[in-house]
Amino acid sequence: MQILTALEPLRTELSALKSGDNSAKAEDHPKLALVPTMGALHQGHLTLVREAKRLAQHVVVSIFVNPRQFGPNEDLATYPRQLEADAALLAAEGVDVLWAPTVDVVYPAGYATTVQVGGLDAVLCGAARPGHFDGVATVVTKLFNQVQPDVALFGEKDWQQLAIIRRMARDLDMTHPHADRIVGVPTVREADGLAMSSRNKYLTAEERAAAPAMNRAMREAAAKIVAGEPVAEALAALQATVLAAGFRQIDYAELRDAVTLEDVAQWDGHAARLLVAAHLGKARLIDNVAVVAGQTC
Repeated sequence: MQILTALEPLRTELSALKSGDNSAKAEDHPKLALVPTMGALHQGHLTLVREAKRLAQHVVVSIFVNPRQFGPNEDLATYPRQLEADAALLAAEGVDVLWAPTVDVVYPAGYATTVQVGGLDAVLCGAARPGHFDGVATVVTKLFNQVQPDVALFGEKDWQQLAIIRRMARDLDMTHPHADRIVGVPTVREADGLAMSSRNKYLTAEERAAAPAMNRAMREAAAKIVAGEPVAEALAALQATVLAAGFRQIDYAELRDAVTLEDVAQWDGHAARLLVAAHLGKARLIDNVAVVAGQTC
């Protein structure tokens, strides 16, 4: 596995990969997949890598802790960084390239451009973290331009991020990757239902034991909505359950259209997503479950 930190070596290596094996047609078997991450890798990330290897001939994983998506009082300074350990995990998975640029490579002196996806970025986590998704959209645009992947993979745990990136790719007529080749991979969970996250490391033992209550309450609320209970009542019960479990604050608990993220006050059976963000100790945990007629997941 090549570990690269500068653009010219990255371009040289990617050119070599793309010009290599021509036995598979690009439309049938993409040559290059990108898995963007901020490092501190866990099984959720490795699941993305394995799916990337299934979909494409070659896999690039990026690790970049993006300062532009952190607010002034957030955890940029303390966000877990473990590049050596992450590199070992990726090498064991057969990743071709680890792209690990420094801040000055991604945002060189004089950098002045921001990408904003209007509307989708102002709700949910965007309301609680102003400017967060501007930083996400900007860095993902740069990563797409740097790597030029045929397919890119993101976890469904951050459903809003996935929706924003797809909208951005569609609006900007991106071709590497095309919006239809931005793949969402189902959330990977611990045995007790807690969504895997690098920020779970912030939880104390007591908090970790309490954390799965959020997903349990979400699944209960989703089942109630599918069964016909009013959305407002199901969400109120969800919030009460989460707070009773020891969470200190709920940023949001909302039912939204799965594609547009528009608020769903009355569910009519179309595909929706129940999304929650709540604080437990030092950690801000996010999760979502599908609300689809006949099933919840």
